[in-house]
Amino acid sequence: MIPAGRIDLLKARYGEPARHYHSWDHIEALLRHYRRWEVHFHRPEPVLWALYWHDAIYDPQAKDNEEQSAVLLEREAQGHLPADDIAFAATIIRATAAHKVPDGLGPGDAADTALFLDLDLSILGAPTHVYDRYETDIRAEYAFVPKAAFRAGRGAILKGFLARERLYLTDFAHAEWDLRARENLKRAIAALEAPA
Repeated sequence: MIPAGRIDLLKARYGEPARHYHSWDHIEALLRHYRRWEVHFHRPEPVLWALYWHDAIYDPQAKDNEEQSAVLLEREAQGHLPADDIAFAATIIRATAAHKVPDGLGPGDAADTALFLDLDLSILGAPTHVYDRYETDIRAEYAFVPKAAFRAGRGAILKGFLARERLYLTDFAHAEWDLRARENLKRAIAALEAPA
């Protein structure tokens, strides 16, 4: 159980003015998916902590947000979770940097990490208007990047996702979101490559 005081502090972090997509709305969206598929998690409690903390530190100009968020969780979960659950929750957060399941996890932890990573990418398979708002919000978070550089960088990221044989690691997330995600990605890439 996550103490209410911790949630209040997290809401303040996710309410920072520079956040547009990586806000409390993102956490609530992931919570809705988590609750739908909670039965599939082998260790739901550390997964839930990872969900709340995975973007707790977010600076678009930094390269270590995931690491810093994991360290914050390791500190703030002390006394609330067993040490092995804290370590697993931090591992999940660190896995969001590359959106790949790290080597060396047992089957249950690997499956939980895969499903969490799928939840974190659920926005790619969102309805068109929700996805388009996501792209607008990401651009707002990177407003400091000149337009041409943003278009090139964002386009490369989206093409990387589109090139994956599977966007989603679990069968049920793949079945639910893959087709629409690919349509969204293709549309977003075309918009980025359109003449200014």
